Amino acid sequence: QVQLVESGGGLVQAGGSLRLSCAASGRSTFSTYCMGWFRQAPGKERDFVAAIDWSGGTTWYADSVKGRFTISRDNAEGTVYLQLNSLKPEDTAVYYCAAQAFSDPFGTYDYWGQGTQVTVSS
Repeated sequence: QVQLVESGGGLVQAGGSLRLSCAASGRSTFSTYCMGWFRQAPGKERDFVAAIDWSGGTTWYADSVKGRFTISRDNAEGTVYLQLNSLKPEDTAVYYCAAQAFSDPFGTYDYWGQGTQVTVSS
C-alpha cells in the first residue's frame, strides 16, 4: 500500500510559478513506481498532465503543458515534483499525483493522493 500526499498548491497570478510536491509513504517501493500528475477542473473530467518512469530518465507530458511544466522525482526522499511555470488561468484545477506499479504512464494508476488546489488568476 502506498499513501500519497500532495502539497504546494495555491493562488498565483497568470505568468507565475508554483512547485507541487507529492510525498509517498513506503519509500522502499517508491523507486519502483511510475508516477503521474493529473488535474481536474470544475465540471470537467480528470486529465493527464505528466508522468515519470521509475528511474526519472523518461518523462511524458500533455501537449497543453509541454515547455511550461516539468516533472521530476527524488527516489531517496520518496517524492515526486511538478514545477509549473508560465501559468495560465486555464491551468486552474485540483492537481493529483498517482502511482503505478507498471511502466504504462497512460494506463491505470493504482494509488492516488487527495489533491491540491491550483488557482491562476488573470
